Formats: sequence, structure tokens, C-alpha cells
Amino acid sequence: MTNYQNSKELKKLTLGKSTAYTTQYNANLLQAVPRSLNRDSLSLSANTLPFLGEDVWYGYELSWLNSKGKPMVAVAEFRFCCTSPNLVESKSFKLYLNSFNQTKFDSIEQVQTTLREDLSNCSGTSAKVSLFAVDACAALTIASPKSLCIDDIDINIEHYKFKPDLLADKSEQNQSPVSKTAARSEQELELDIIEESLVSHLLKSNCLITNQPDWASIYIDYKGEKISHSALLKYLISFRQHNEFHEQCVERIFCDLQKYYQLEQLTVFARYTRRGGLDINPFRSTHLKQAPNLRTLRQ
Repeated sequence: MTNYQNSKELKKLTLGKSTAYTTQYNANLLQAVPRSLNRDSLSLSANTLPFLGEDVWYGYELSWLNSKGKPMVAVAEFRFCCTSPNLVESKSFKLYLNSFNQTKFDSIEQVQTTLREDLSNCSGTSAKVSLFAVDACAALTIASPKSLCIDDIDINIEHYKFKPDLLADKSEQNQSPVSKTAARSEQELELDIIEESLVSHLLKSNCLITNQPDWASIYIDYKGEKISHSALLKYLISFRQHNEFHEQCVERIFCDLQKYYQLEQLTVFARYTRRGGLDINPFRSTHLKQAPNLRTLRQ
């Protein structure tokens, strides 16, 4: 982890440094972070990733001027495939979007095209961009997920620094009630295979560079060996003083669950609380490519 944190690519970033805000369009503000920096430590190769997925971002502070100088606003949805060579560094993303504020564009289509081209260049693959009116955006719809929340389990917590082997404890002590989604057929019972949809709102990690807290609700859907709820909760809480980018935390959780449990299917989806008008929502799955619209009150 030390080599990763001290990499020369990260030292070049404006993140954690004093920067001036510009209100004139400037694509050069965008900065890329190679995904390989984190994946090397997880022994993941770009050609043999164990998951599908994407990173879904929502921007709530996008504004520009039309050809007559009138301010325009929109809510933006950005989708980046998890196979892209780079992730977009969030502070540079915020500075870039801010540069639209006093820039004139002929149409909303021109804004969308500009965003798509610039973000595709930064991420190294085709980015998807959608712009919505602020009162007509699916991203603002509050969902009612049917996942079983594991946060009420009565457990003692000793570790606030990342400790993956907490998942090795597969005891059922302090286990939450089994949800409806955990119901098993006789055939599945013989194979000891269940399906569950779990959620915890207690995930907290810290920015790799600035140490600022990042808060998230994390949804875990799986089919396979039963995951100990208490062990999972202790494991997730151990991220509390862990420094890593959003996307990288989710990939680490995905890989650790696959390491400690025999799972036929696995989906990990984190909805992070927005900061500076952007929220980041990494989605990784063995079988699903696209993240659902699952916004909570913290988004």
C-alpha cells in the first residue's frame, strides 16, 4: 500500500494543494489516476478482471451561459466503465465543471458533447453523459431498496483500521434475522447456497490524499455461501481509518468477499454522500454491467 500511496502519478495531482477556481472552460483541468495503481496491490490484471461494472457520478452544480448570456443549469449523470484505464480524480472534476460557469455554449447538446469528449479523453475510454432538468431527473428519485440492513447487530468493535481477515470469522453469533431474500429451496439447502441482499450505512473511509472523510451506504447482493453478517459489519467498519479512493474501496471489498466466501454471484454497489456537488457510486458485479437507480436520503 505504501508504494501505491507514494506513486509519482498521485504526486502530480492538484488534490490536497491550494488551487484557484476558474470560470472559463478549460479541459486541461481534468486529471487522471491509473486504475492499475490500486489493482496491482489486489493482483488484478486489466485483461482478467473478476467483475463487470461502472462508476456512476452525479453532478449537481453544473451551470453555463447560453448564447445570450443567460445562466443555464442541469443535473449531470456520468458513467465510466470499470475497464477504463483511468479514473477521473474528483477534485479536478469539480474544478473542470466549475470552469463552465461563465462560458457560453450554443445549446445543451453542445455542453453534453463537450463533457463526453473531455471525460472520454481523461478516462481513456468512451464516457456516457446525460443532462437532466433539475426537476425531472431520475437520479433525484428516492428509492426504497429491499435490502436487509445489518447495522443494528450488537457487536463489539476493536478495529478501525482496515483488517480483511475479519471476514474469516464465519460464525453466526449476533447474526441478523434472515431476510426474505435469504429463503432457500430444498435443493439450495443441500448445496448450502442462499441469496441475500444486504446493506450497511456505516461505511466510512478517508480520501487517499487529503484524509477527508467519505461516507457511504454499501449494498451487497450475493448468491452462494452464507456471509456472516457480524463479520461483514466488523470488516466494513474497519475501513473507518482507511485511506483509499471510492472506486478502489469497492473493488477491495468485492475481491475480499470472493476470497473468503464461495460465491456464485456477487454485486457490490456503494452510494457515497456527495461532496462539492459530486457523488461517486462505484458498481462492481460478476454478472451485471449497469448500476441501478438507487438513491438514498444521503445522496
